[in-house]
Amino acid sequence: MAVDGSRCTGTLHRHGRDEILGLAHSDHDLVVFLEAAGVMDPEQVLEDPRWVEWRGGRPHHWETLPDLSVSR
Repeated sequence: MAVDGSRCTGTLHRHGRDEILGLAHSDHDLVVFLEAAGVMDPEQVLEDPRWVEWRGGRPHHWETLPDLSVSR
C-alpha cells in the first residue's frame, strides 16, 4: 500500500496492478483498507515498509489540505 501524504490516497499493488482503495484521512482509515484487502493484524503492518510506503510526508502525519472549492 502506498500512502501519499499530500493527497491521502491509499493504493494497493496486487495482481500486477495498482488498485485505489480510497481516500484516507487517518491511520484508522488505512487499517480499514488493509482489513478489506484481507491483511491479518493490519495495525501491525503500518510500520512495515514491505506493506506500507509513506510518500510525500512523514509516517502517520495527516495533513489537511485547503478546500479550494470555497469561494472567497
